[in-house]
Amino acid sequence: MTSRPPLELKLFDEMSKIPKAAWEALVVEGADEQQSPFLHWEWLHALESSQSVCPQTGWTPTHFTVWRDNQLVAAAPAYLKTDSHGEFVFDWSWASAAERLGFAYYPKLIFASPLTPATGQRMLVSASENRADLESFLIGSALEFAAEHRLSSFHVLFSTEAETETLRQKSFALRQGVQYHWKNARYQSYEDFLARFNSKRRNQLKREKRAPNEQGIVLTTHRRSGLSSVDPQDVYKIYAATLEKYLWGVKYIRPQFFGQIVKTMPDQVEWVEARQEGRLVAGAFNLASDQVLYGRYWGCLEEHPFLHFNVCLYHSIDECIERKRVRFEPGAGGEHKLARGFEPSLTFSGHWIFNPLLDQAVRNFLNHEKKAIEQGMPAWQAETGLRAHGQTN
Repeated sequence: MTSRPPLELKLFDEMSKIPKAAWEALVVEGADEQQSPFLHWEWLHALESSQSVCPQTGWTPTHFTVWRDNQLVAAAPAYLKTDSHGEFVFDWSWASAAERLGFAYYPKLIFASPLTPATGQRMLVSASENRADLESFLIGSALEFAAEHRLSSFHVLFSTEAETETLRQKSFALRQGVQYHWKNARYQSYEDFLARFNSKRRNQLKREKRAPNEQGIVLTTHRRSGLSSVDPQDVYKIYAATLEKYLWGVKYIRPQFFGQIVKTMPDQVEWVEARQEGRLVAGAFNLASDQVLYGRYWGCLEEHPFLHFNVCLYHSIDECIERKRVRFEPGAGGEHKLARGFEPSLTFSGHWIFNPLLDQAVRNFLNHEKKAIEQGMPAWQAETGLRAHGQTN
């Protein structure tokens, strides 16, 4: 029996050095709901080429790729991080603990999609390969790299449940997080969705949803060919407007990123804009796969009652029902989403910390955190106000 050619690991400091077609083949071969648009070559490349993700912003691309006989068979978007900004799995306290123990926490190695708190495959594997074997090869290679370069740790952020189980079996410390996702229970209309609330909650949501019409604000979604009418500077203006309101806001995304991604990913980009008498007052930059809508950036130039809920939530729920999408992930945070029909959903990450004292402290912390989430879940689920589909008041 002829043995297969051996695996070869190659690291790349730029997405542009990895053949686009080879990378995309791995993304397309993923399961339908794991085809995160944030894993596409165009998305990762645009972040780098626009200098939104680069060493100066705390992200040093160090992409792991695995080749067999000059064929790309597995890959992981990977970065050396010199801080914890833009990860959405907050470990600043771990870095402080490392400092107290007398060693540097940064740089660290992560498998992740930058600036994106959305679950997706972090280890892309060809359908012609054994997934378990290639995931083990990627994880083992990452640990060897981290040890060789004397890094404090290796992290896999927003991994899928299957990947998380692999990490558990390899003794990684596992972390759970909570986001609020809208799930489509085969609704036929927005009214069908509202029927799942009691009358008081229905009236509240109806009142909030009709506010734009009463204010003379028109909401429109631009996608595919309609994106040609969108000014990327408007998108950046909206993005920057939110960050400028907060002292801790970091404007990672450079203006040229939006112009580039609108051209290279027109089938995934969706731009929701709100205009009053033709004047842009708010917007939301979203991405979509065939089955899932992802909210990314929102901002407003003027304040209007319930504007955020409509631009970021209600308008997109309408369109998810119309397009029969199974899920809408509007992003991290925001318990206000619970009262509007978004359900608590777990996210996962895996962490390998080389220092045994910090590792044990982190594991103890994660155990307490997990118990708190488990205790809070029933209350969060009750807060959604959702009843069994088809039940009447």
